Amino acid sequence: MAPRTTTAARLRTALLAPVLALGATLGLAAAPAQAAVWNSCDRWGNTTLGGYTLYNNIWGSGAGSQCVWANSGTNWGVWANHPDTGGIKSYPNAKKVVNRKISTITTLTSSYNVTVPSSGAYNSSYDIWDTDYDYEIMLWVNATGPVGALGDHQGTATLGGHTWSVYKGKVHNADGTYHDVFSFLRTSDSTAGTVNILPILKWIKDTKKWMGDETIGDVQFGFEITSSSGGKDFVTNSLTVSSG
Repeated sequence: MAPRTTTAARLRTALLAPVLALGATLGLAAAPAQAAVWNSCDRWGNTTLGGYTLYNNIWGSGAGSQCVWANSGTNWGVWANHPDTGGIKSYPNAKKVVNRKISTITTLTSSYNVTVPSSGAYNSSYDIWDTDYDYEIMLWVNATGPVGALGDHQGTATLGGHTWSVYKGKVHNADGTYHDVFSFLRTSDSTAGTVNILPILKWIKDTKKWMGDETIGDVQFGFEITSSSGGKDFVTNSLTVSSG
């Protein structure tokens, strides 16, 4: 299993780093036939559309070119050309803010529909954080190539409408802090479906007691890309995140 680099570290880096253009020569190879309402080839390019924040998020070392386009916060895509050198290069994503304690959430669901390449190394995943960035919950709905979860295998669990292989690990951040990461890898790949996220959070909190009554901040969905040599398209045809 390939180790994962800390997402918390890349978030903190993104807040401090300047917006770095990757160059006008990159183009927008993945843009759809209709004109996108927003696009960016900037390393940390981001915008908010319809309550979702879109983020290009090229955070890993040795990254190549990447451009993101969006027709809306729930219909967007990315063209990425990252070399096959190992190590995660980017996590382009759309984020919905929840900001609710687990005990006060009555519903938290998401539906996804993606078109992904048949080669390369990547996963399509949710990345869910508490507001203090002490806990990270990843839900992989599909994966291709030599990618794997951090930590020790905890067995399988059927939760939220899917069966997952569960991993538990700890990430040491560049600033000397650390956070726990719980990774749920769908046992069969899916490009469309609905995930009931709340039972997963309650299972971590109440059944396994791996965390307390945390305030869930961000629910992100995107593509964690390790390699996409030659340039590949990743498209979120539709996405919804609903909470109450």
